[in-house]
Formats: sequence, C-alpha cells, structure tokens
Amino acid sequence: MSAKGVSVEYLTTGANRQTAATDWSRSGLLAFGADVNIALWRPHLDPPRGVGRLLRGHAELVKAVAFLPSAVGDESTYLISGADDKTLMLWKSSASHDHDLDFGLLQTSLEHTGAINCITSARVAASHPKWIVATGAADATIRTWSLEHDQLHLLQTIHTAPKFFPLTLSLSSLGADENALVLAAAGTRDTIQILTADAVAEGVVQFNVQANLSGHEGWIRSLSFARETSNADGDLLLASASQDKYVRIWRIHQGAALPSLAVSKDLSDGKFLPGKSPSNKSHRLRTAAKDFSLSFEALLLGHEDWIYAARWHMHDDGKLQLLTTSADNSLAIWEADASSGIWVSMVRLGEISREKGATTATGSAGGFWTGLWSPDGRSVACLGRTGSWRRWQYEPANDSWRPCVAVTGHTKAVTGVSWSKNGDYLLSTGSDQTTRLHARWTASGANTWHEMSRPQIHGYDLNCIDALGESQFVSGADEKLMRVFGEPKAVASMLGRLGGMSKKGIEKMPDAANMPVLGLSNKAIDMVDDDHEIQPVDDRDRDAMDPATMVKKSHLEIDHPPLEDTLSRHTLWPETEKLYGHGYEISCLAASHDGKLIASACKATSTNHAVIRLFETERWTEIRPPLTAHSLTVTRLRFSADDRHLLSVGRDRQWAVFERDPDADALYTLLQSNPKGHSRMILDAAWSPCETPLFATAGRDKQVRIWKSSKREDGSAQFEQMAALPCTAPVTSVDFLPRSLCGRLVLAVGTEAGQVSVCLVDEQDGTVVSLPPTDDLSFPKAVLQLAWRPSPDSEAGATASPTLAAAGEDTTLRLFSFDEAYLQSTAEL
Repeated sequence: MSAKGVSVEYLTTGANRQTAATDWSRSGLLAFGADVNIALWRPHLDPPRGVGRLLRGHAELVKAVAFLPSAVGDESTYLISGADDKTLMLWKSSASHDHDLDFGLLQTSLEHTGAINCITSARVAASHPKWIVATGAADATIRTWSLEHDQLHLLQTIHTAPKFFPLTLSLSSLGADENALVLAAAGTRDTIQILTADAVAEGVVQFNVQANLSGHEGWIRSLSFARETSNADGDLLLASASQDKYVRIWRIHQGAALPSLAVSKDLSDGKFLPGKSPSNKSHRLRTAAKDFSLSFEALLLGHEDWIYAARWHMHDDGKLQLLTTSADNSLAIWEADASSGIWVSMVRLGEISREKGATTATGSAGGFWTGLWSPDGRSVACLGRTGSWRRWQYEPANDSWRPCVAVTGHTKAVTGVSWSKNGDYLLSTGSDQTTRLHARWTASGANTWHEMSRPQIHGYDLNCIDALGESQFVSGADEKLMRVFGEPKAVASMLGRLGGMSKKGIEKMPDAANMPVLGLSNKAIDMVDDDHEIQPVDDRDRDAMDPATMVKKSHLEIDHPPLEDTLSRHTLWPETEKLYGHGYEISCLAASHDGKLIASACKATSTNHAVIRLFETERWTEIRPPLTAHSLTVTRLRFSADDRHLLSVGRDRQWAVFERDPDADALYTLLQSNPKGHSRMILDAAWSPCETPLFATAGRDKQVRIWKSSKREDGSAQFEQMAALPCTAPVTSVDFLPRSLCGRLVLAVGTEAGQVSVCLVDEQDGTVVSLPPTDDLSFPKAVLQLAWRPSPDSEAGATASPTLAAAGEDTTLRLFSFDEAYLQSTAEL
C-alpha cells in the first residue's frame, strides 16, 4: 500500500452489480469487481476500514470473481476473475497470514470469445491437479480447466445445447472419493443443465450432459451445491434461484433406489404453489461406475421479486443453511425443520413491507444483487443497487443479527471533488448521479476515512462541484441549472460527534431533508420521534413524502459511520437555491474563496453559449453581462487564492485571465487571453499559492505549461510561459499544493492514461523536479480531477501531511498522503 514518500490513506469504490462478481475467501478476504478493478476488503477489521487494495489487469467491466477452495495449511490463496474483455485472469497471494493483500497476476487467458459471466471451482482428491475450474461466457460455452503449477490448462469446451448464455455455474464432487464431479449450469433459459465427469485421478476430465432440470419459469441467476450432512457420502443438494421469484432445491442421491420425496409448502397460508405443480420426475445419473438419482426436493416461497443469489453454508455444528437475496430488498436464511423436513425462512434481513420505500431516487429500489456467507457463517453480506455493501453480524447472546459498517462508493466515473474550506471533509460527485461526503472517523481512535453523508441523489449525471464555506456547496449536472445545498442539523451533529467538527450556527440549520416521491429537489423537513405514526403515501401528490425517507431522531444519533440504508435516505442536504441562465449542460463551476461568487460555464459549440456566468451568493442573482472569451466549451474555472483573478480554459485551446475590478467587488474584466495556449484543447488549470500570480494549464497535447505574471512597460500585468513539462499522455488534471515547500511549488499532474505524478516547481526560474513514479499513484483509466487538501484547522500538533484527493474514471476516489520530509528533501536536491 505504500512506497517511499507516499501512501494510500483512503480508497473507495462501488461494486459492480453482477451476482458472480463477488466472493469471500476462507481467510476472511472479500473480493468484488469494481468497474475494471478487483477490490479487496477485510470486513471483520475492527475498527472497520474500507477497501484495502485494488487489483488491476482487466480492460473492461469485471463480471466474475472466485477464490479457489483452500484447506488448512495452504500457503497460497488463488483468485480467478473474468470480465467483459473476454479475459480470464489467475491471481496468487503467496503469503497466508490474515492481513496480506499482495496478489500478483500469474496468467491471462483469451480462450473465451465472449464476456465471462461466471466462474466456479472444486478441489479434487488427486494431488495434481488440485482444482478443477469451470467458466461460463456470453459465447454460449462452458470451459473447464485444471490448475497445475500455477497455470490454468484448458480441458474442455462445452457448447450449450439448447443454446443459452451461462449466468451461473456450480461444481462439486459427487462421491466420497472426490474423483467424480458434477457441474450444474444455467442462465438465459428456464432449465438447469447437469453434467458429470470422472477419471480426475488420471488428469483427464470430460464432462457429459446427463440431465436437464425443468420447473423454473424464468432465467436462473444462481446455483449452489452443498453436502446435506458433514458425512462425505451424504446426499448432495442443489439450490437454484430464478427470476420467477422462487428457489428450488434438488437432491442427488447415491444408489439405484430413490430417496423419499418432499414437497415444500408455502408456510404463510399452507397452500401449494399456484399454477404448475412441482415436478416429481427423477433423473438417473451414472458416472465413475456408480449410480445416482436426481430428484426435485423442495420449493421455497417467500420472496416477492427476482432472486439473484442462493448460497449454502455448513456450520461447525453440522447445520446446513441457505442464504438467498432478492430484488425485493430482502435477504433470507433458510433451514430444514428438524421434525418435518420442510424448509423454513429462519431470518429475514433488509427492507420489509412498508419500509421498502416508494421511490428509486433515494436508492431504495433495485434489491440485493448478491449474497455471501463469511467463512465462519456468523456474518452475511449483500450488495445493493447503489453499489454499496450491507453486512450483518450474528450475536449469539441476543440471537440477533446486528448491521455493521461496510464499504460504499461511486458506481460510475467520479467527475468532481472539492474539499471544505478548512479541509475537514471531502465532497465527491459523479456520473452515478450522487454527491458524497467523506470524513475521518476520529471518535474510533483509528482516524479512518468513511462516507459520512450522501447530500445529493439526483436524476442527472453530475459533472462538477465546489464547496461554499463550511456548510454549503454548489453542484452542476447534465441539466441547465446549478443547485445549492445547505447542511442540515442532523448531519452537522453527527459529523461533530464522529469527526470532531465544530459548526457555527448549527441551531439555525433545518433538521434534515428528504426528496418528494415525484421530485428532484431535496426539501427541508423536521425530524420525527421514533414512535411517529407513518401514513401511507399518495403517489398522486407531487409533494408526498416517501414514508421510508422520514428522518427519525435515532437514525443519525449513532456512534459509528452511517450504514448504507441511512446514507441513501437520511443524510440528504436540503436544496436552498437554483441558479439559472445557461442554455446547455453545465460543464464546470467554481466558487470564490470568500464564498461570495460562483462562476459557471456550460457545454457550447458557439461563442454565444461559451460564456462564463457569475452569480453572487447574497441574493443569488446573476451579475450581467457574462464574461466572454471562448468559442467552445469552457472545461475549467479557477479563482486565484485572493480571488483577484479568475482563470478559464477551454476546448478552443485558449486560456483567459479575468481581473477583479477594485471598485466593484463582484465584477471581473478580461485581463489577458491566449488563443494558442496549447496546440490542442486545454482540460484543466490551477493557480499556485505564491504571491506573484502563477498558474498551470494541462492540455491534450501532452503538456503542462506554467505561466507567470510579469509587468508590461505600462505597468499592467501580463502572463508569459515560464516552463513546460512534457508528459507521456494527454493531461486531464492538475492542482497546486496550497503552500510552498522550501521555495518550491508542489504540482500534482494526472493523465488520461491514469498516471498521477508529483512535480516540484521552482517559483523563480521554473525548474521542474519530478518525483519517481510509483504504482500506488496509478489508475487504470483517466484521472478526472485532483485536489490538494487545505491544512485543516482541527489537525492536532504539527501541520498535517500533504494529502491529495484523486477522482478516477474507474469509479474510484483515492486519498494519497505524502511524507513532507521526503518532499522537502527532494526539493533541496
């Protein structure tokens, strides 16, 4: 996680909404696909931390992740991943201790010709190979592999017939000798294909189709095998979860005689499933010179929408339980009744009945996409529509499941970041239509970063954001207006309690905020008592309040970072103003350091629309006329530290500097423009903290150029190029540290290729010294924005280490902490 002089302090990203893109290893490591990355997270760390590391390698969305089954004494952990880029990757961690995240890429396979959707594996009795792996892809094939000597070897390619795209696979040994294998495959049809293979000991594995199981009436999303008892020769159970809202359990029994048949009932009303009766047809299987029968065992009713995941877990006491997750926002744990054998839902977690919520705007709809058991079976985790995790821990003393702090993050590109004016917290916004607030959890003593609030959940992709003072921010989206938000009392109190942030005027803040069922604007509301009666929602009323978004006083009176259901519903900020004037989607905005002005621009193809509009924040009116200089979209606006100058750069390759009129605080006039600032479009710009005005511009021409102010003969200021820094890729983001070190300016540079580099610039002669590159500062996609943290007033002791926030197109938001002594020593050299 760290290299000389730099470490990753915080890493957040949302998970891909794919059922097969997650897995939980025997050592307690949870892996999930996060855009093109694989994120590694240890859920049981106390105090909780976020994502520990990202594995890079895939070029497109990761859809399948699976740890190979490990046994006590294994020195290595293997991980296999598949993605839309049709590649299968094998990863290995050489050390076995609990906190190791050091996975290295061993192999990349390109055998599949379509996106890889699912992966399963089984450990076999033979010493070589130890594992058999099966993969399913959108090329309508299932491929089987053996893993030997740290390499995957293709054994067989099976074309699905009748043709379907596999969405789920499950592989298990059939008998006690583990040399007979059974593979279940399903996907974009309503049948399950059963294949068997033997002769594993000789290293020749050939699967053959033995049966097609019918009964489901929708696509099948999840399959899971488990032994019914801890005995190796016990019956094998297969659970199948489908979009028809039902789970079916199938039994594989060794021997020619059929087991006694059990058909489940819907325990809520005692009736059998309406419509088609459950099929009692049995299938005969023969493999490894042994006979097996496969029959329908039970039908589980209870979910009200598509079921995405079904996973077995055998507890240490021999109790077998099944975990199911559904689009109805619930998670259920099932087990067979000891006396009757009927499968009963023992635990129900998530959102039930009227607490589901009536609107997707607050992130409540969409359900749970996957469900996982922890290795010890005392914890379960599931992934929701918002890309965030939810986790529950079983507490035997109370016989209850306690919700725990989990991982959250953006699910699409992070397009903007902004620190609060004193650096207490960080705001991020993105194409997933959310704005998120991140802060340290200082009350835990570990000072770990977490998402503490979700101020804005929008209906448009968000493009830019900036903080206004300590309790307001303004954001711009793919709409023609900007929205201003103010902090509510509930969130301010929580941030003070968890992060030690003191806020002035908290008593004047509104209690909380929610979003009307048919609205896009967050409304200020009063918090209610816990025993407040919830009224049914009237969908015809535009101002009707979703009952699930009422903020009860207990929701934010917590001693830990808020959980996902709280974040998505109860930490909204009320919208205080809308700023109109632009004709197209907002492209960029900036707030002055004194908080009195907002400058903004929109997407434009002509001079008429490529104007910069100024708004004053006292009466929230536009200052006319708008500023003109550009002919195409303005890509970035920046106020200098003293607000004397406003800098704009754009797609028309030019930069422009506007100077504040000393006789009218709110008016700016064009001081200088350079129509040929770069040879290609300019994507970002930043002011330095030095007294003599100096700024940097970043272009698609792979250049960072430094411009410094000098005096003309008539005494007026003009900017001339002082230095040029060539880069290996188009430069998409730049930012200066708000203070100088040893007379040097610290400049962070981010590129379209995903590389973040730090340079030290001599403010006198423009000499540039670049720090050595490190993998820690590398992204798989473009770096969209960089922002150095202002020195927080609340930091104890000496000045805080320089901290850089980086927003990635790969959905990640990262905080890098730099060793100031290392930067100073480099500057002195």
